[in-house]
Amino acid sequence: ELQQKVEETEVLKMELQMLETERVRLSLVEEKLWDVLQLLQQLRDLNISKRALGKILLSTLESCRDPQPGKAQLFEVLDTLQQELTACELLHKQPLEQAQSPRSLSNPLVISC
Repeated sequence: ELQQKVEETEVLKMELQMLETERVRLSLVEEKLWDVLQLLQQLRDLNISKRALGKILLSTLESCRDPQPGKAQLFEVLDTLQQELTACELLHKQPLEQAQSPRSLSNPLVISC
């Protein structure tokens, strides 16, 4: 009976470790998504064309078509999208203050299409 309790404890420890690993992974995805949404908001404030934004998105999806081994595909897509958005020329042509100016919206991350 004692052996059974020890085994159950080990199983629970492993499950707890797996949950903690998943929590960390989700936290990283959330941070990356937040960064991408902020970049999209900045581009929206700069009136980027839908066509240009579409090209960025298609380029991202194309480069993530074949997932790299050992890398979560969702995180890879978000990471690539962040890199593509960061490299957008519009963000670098505008003064930094203007690109980072807050908008008076109830939710600044809502992006209208």
